[in-house]
Amino acid sequence: MEEIVNSVERMIAQFVKIDRRMWVDYDKGADVLYVSFEKPQNADDSVMDGKVIVHKRNEEIVGLTILNASEFK
Repeated sequence: MEEIVNSVERMIAQFVKIDRRMWVDYDKGADVLYVSFEKPQNADDSVMDGKVIVHKRNEEIVGLTILNASEFK
């Protein structure tokens, strides 16, 4: 439990910078992190940039899919 709390504390400054409501899900088996800024996303376009897929609706980012998420450190 302490490890989880410490990890979240390190992320707080980054979360605050985003200044948007978000939902975060991690699939450990697939090693994929999903970040949604809208529920549902209803994206009309997706663009892959390296290991990150950016989901957009009307040019606004509504979500991110991060592949091989455990490699980001």
